[in-house]
Amino acid sequence: MARASSRGKAAAAAARRRHNQWLVLIAFFKFAQALFFILIGLGAHRLLHKDIADEIDILARHMRFNPESRLVNFILERASLVNDPLLHRIGLAAYSYSALCIIEGIGLYLEKAWGEFFTLAITASFLPWEVFEVWRHLTWFHVGLLIINVLVFIYLLKLVGEKTREKVHTRKR
Repeated sequence: MARASSRGKAAAAAARRRHNQWLVLIAFFKFAQALFFILIGLGAHRLLHKDIADEIDILARHMRFNPESRLVNFILERASLVNDPLLHRIGLAAYSYSALCIIEGIGLYLEKAWGEFFTLAITASFLPWEVFEVWRHLTWFHVGLLIINVLVFIYLLKLVGEKTREKVHTRKR
């Protein structure tokens, strides 16, 4: 009897060590998002107290763009709208969103219920915005991002539902 009990404990420990591969994949996607937004924040703070138009001109020349092209002139015109307070807000928003992504990723990787609910809520809150973006600017990037987030939302909704049904079922026993 003791031997069967130890086998059961070993099997339960092995099952706990195995991660849900989809949750791990979503967690790494969230970590990649966090890294992307950290880089945006660093870029915004790097541009503080600098002339954005000069930086864009240097970049355009480095990338061998024609400085007289319509694209470069369009970007230079828009650069005049960017000032230090705006760059500071962009950096702060990027760092804040990257913190949310890190929290989501940790919760999902550790397979915590709060991480699943947190990711579900944040993903659901951004879906209307992403649908609006696809409707406004139909691009492969926007469509791809919408598809990924809808799939994540559906998977997490299904997973949370299954876990809830399991808990209810085990309580009835």
